[in-house]
Amino acid sequence: MSGVTVVLGSQWGDEGKGKLVDVLAQDIDVCARCQGGNNAGHTIVVNGTKFDFHLLPSGVINPNCVSIVGNGVVVHLPSFFDEVAVTESKGISVKGRLFLSSRAHLVFDFHQIVDGLKEAELGRGSIGTTKKGIGPAYSSKASRSGLRVHHLFNFPEFEEKFRQMVINKKKRYGDFEYDVDAEIRRYKDIAQHRLPEFVVDSIPFMHKQMAAGKRVLVEGANALMLDLDFGTYPYVTSSNATVGGVCTGLGIPPNKIGRAIGVVKAYTTRVGAGPFPTEQLNAIGEHLQTVGHEYGTTTGRKRRCGWLDTVVLEYSNMINGYTSLNLTKLDILDGLDEIKIGVAYHHNGKKLDAFPADLTVLEQVTVEYETLPGWKTDISACRRFEDLPVNAQRYVTRVEQLVGVPIEWIGVGVAREAMIHRPLH
Repeated sequence: MSGVTVVLGSQWGDEGKGKLVDVLAQDIDVCARCQGGNNAGHTIVVNGTKFDFHLLPSGVINPNCVSIVGNGVVVHLPSFFDEVAVTESKGISVKGRLFLSSRAHLVFDFHQIVDGLKEAELGRGSIGTTKKGIGPAYSSKASRSGLRVHHLFNFPEFEEKFRQMVINKKKRYGDFEYDVDAEIRRYKDIAQHRLPEFVVDSIPFMHKQMAAGKRVLVEGANALMLDLDFGTYPYVTSSNATVGGVCTGLGIPPNKIGRAIGVVKAYTTRVGAGPFPTEQLNAIGEHLQTVGHEYGTTTGRKRRCGWLDTVVLEYSNMINGYTSLNLTKLDILDGLDEIKIGVAYHHNGKKLDAFPADLTVLEQVTVEYETLPGWKTDISACRRFEDLPVNAQRYVTRVEQLVGVPIEWIGVGVAREAMIHRPLH
């Protein structure tokens, strides 16, 4: 695996990106996060041990891999260090091989308070955020009033800017309860005693790795349909969860990216509010939710479930240009008599050319489905494509045809080894 490989979510997130990253990370030198914050959640099971990553790149599990949290990530440092502690308590040492960009913006507890206040302010029109402060932190960044990791190493300046940030937020949201002095003490301790060994300037760091011929894997957070520009706005995250976010979030030029792998759940889920054309508010939806254990890694919220939507996937591929796909959780469909795939949207009697920008239109579309027979067989022990039941093979092949991208990886269970690899010819 040469050059930079990128793993991206192609639906509304929760596709199982962490597992593919874990599989690929066994053969790489550098694993990087490029955007998002601890609103993301990747679950990996290795030798019976479960790891839930929110800020750390999944590559930390590989002791020979260096991991970096890039400049495009917004970082809540107390959560970062909590996650380091939990990971090390499970026997994984990150010393000397986990780094944090000096250019990354900081998420503070007041951002999390403001996140909740913003949602309350929106009332019935709320977006359904994780309330981790991610949106408000990106707002601070965009309004050029944010603080970055490197500011902590000039602490008098940091303290002055920090106090002003809180004053400004209270002017906007009212006098919420917040112990500014205690927060400043906490960050001073972090800056002096815990942070220095982790911080690097990520731009020369990444380019030195690439110049040395190191194998680099970038782990995208969230997904295309949650992208700030291309997702179902405003029911989106606050960063670019696309291949473009890899370039801006790590300072990697586009010509360095060799592979872009789109991770696709074999059905569709989303967390939070917003239109969802193939959602099944019926026994099928309940089956997918229950059998698939569809609860958010970060929030614990039930995920909404529905059939696979290839209108979404074609749109996703237009933007990200996938070189191959990883179809995950195919085993969750094992017990179904028949399986549907959403293949087109119709609105006011007309077939739409592509995924619509207008959510009012999206809420009104009628989905055209293809129906395929189920396989009614446990596929969790399958390790080659040829081992799958014929109907499961047909389902995979039909998804390939509809999206126009080869499916290279097929997930058939939760464990690392429950993955079929179909090498590209």
